[in-house]
Amino acid sequence: MLYAALFSLAVLTAPAAEKAKPATNTLDPVCKMKVDAKSTVAVVRGQEYRVCSKHCVGALQQDPDKYLEKDGSVKAEEK
Repeated sequence: MLYAALFSLAVLTAPAAEKAKPATNTLDPVCKMKVDAKSTVAVVRGQEYRVCSKHCVGALQQDPDKYLEKDGSVKAEEK
């Protein structure tokens, strides 16, 4: 009972998660396909990225440095 009360207290006092910044990319960072506002969204390092499939979500989240610049921009897109 005490454990449950302490757990509840910990959950209630935990800081709220920050909302991810909205996606602005037009190309899937992984496969370079065009994406739009209806595309699947992956969140990496507090930033949303539009991707074409669940496969690309997994690949992006597993190795973001392969697909994203240090500033978070998509390597596939022109700056």
